Amino acid sequence: MKRTTLIPVVAALAALAGPALAEFPERPITLIVPWSAGGGTDAVGRMIAEGLSNELGTPVNVVNRTGAGGIVGHTAMIEAEPDGYTLGLATAEITTYAAIGTSEISAADMTAIGLMNFDASAFNVRADSEWGDAKAALADIAANPGKYKASGFPVGAAYHLAFASFLNQNGIDPTTVPVVPSQGAAPGFQELVADGVAIVPSSLPEAASMRDAGLVKTLAVLSADRLEAYPDIPTAQEAVGTVSVGGTWRGVVGPAGLSEDVTGQLGEALAKVYRSDSFQEFMANRGFGVSWLPADEFKAFMMDATASNADVIGKLGLKQ
Repeated sequence: MKRTTLIPVVAALAALAGPALAEFPERPITLIVPWSAGGGTDAVGRMIAEGLSNELGTPVNVVNRTGAGGIVGHTAMIEAEPDGYTLGLATAEITTYAAIGTSEISAADMTAIGLMNFDASAFNVRADSEWGDAKAALADIAANPGKYKASGFPVGAAYHLAFASFLNQNGIDPTTVPVVPSQGAAPGFQELVADGVAIVPSSLPEAASMRDAGLVKTLAVLSADRLEAYPDIPTAQEAVGTVSVGGTWRGVVGPAGLSEDVTGQLGEALAKVYRSDSFQEFMANRGFGVSWLPADEFKAFMMDATASNADVIGKLGLKQ
């Protein structure tokens, strides 16, 4: 074949191969947030989207898909095409739906990409409580079932399940601490100070102003390590000898079946966003905890939380 014949043939083959070899991403990416615009998860999602857009060189657009306690948004993440162009900011609720019976979806239906945020639950009591430490508190709770009440959350919310798991892991029936439901920590702390309840599980930033005012003390935090911003507060393991990790969290996921190449590229970009000064400063200024887990560790984290929550949800009698 003559050289003049070869040139158009090679050019045609290159044109055919072009689309197949195109690098991800070629077009804008959607990041689904399963909670309302203006809330904490939305704010974190938009910060992540901005960072990913800078790292990937393509727009990353936040879409709020709300409803049914996060089920609508999490379902949309799971049902998306596994091509990397629709991602989601999953929250702790994904580890509870199947056990409660509100939806069959679970973390097993997702491709984990990276955990970005973890707000560990803290064990808060009144400053004048007779409990000097968490070990004394657990002993008293075990000896007096039903005597001490907790508040600061809706029934079945992340901090409720975290505290219930803490009790369960220490051999205490979680139903022995009745719940006075509230829409968040602030009204719960009002109940605590008024002596209406004895315990408020919350994040440490939520308790900071009450602690600073000398109205509340924190006996333990349910995290693997002491939090850098609160070095004086012991972990559950340090306080009572039993490992207990629980709270609320946010992490980026895709639908099941996302390729390793795309997952890896997204994970590398997400890690850079996490390490960036802008993300770290934003999270610190908003009082959010930061915690990074890459894909495999994040998946294991979600599956462990799913199993732990299923156990305690059953014991609390919350299955619908």
